[in-house]
Amino acid sequence: MAKKEKEQVITVDEKEYKVADLTEEQIAMVNHIGDLTRKIETSTFNLQQLNFGKSAFVDALKVSLGE
Repeated sequence: MAKKEKEQVITVDEKEYKVADLTEEQIAMVNHIGDLTRKIETSTFNLQQLNFGKSAFVDALKVSLGE
């Protein structure tokens, strides 16, 4: 028994569009948007790590200078 594939749909401004109905150019734009979203999320995560690490070093320096 073959599995029925679920139709891919994207939502833009609260309106749904079937991916199968998009042009190649529109699909490329959707793929770029997805990739950029992932990169922004990764960059945000990395920035949080960097800020936390910087704070830890500043705190360690303050402790060291206070000794």
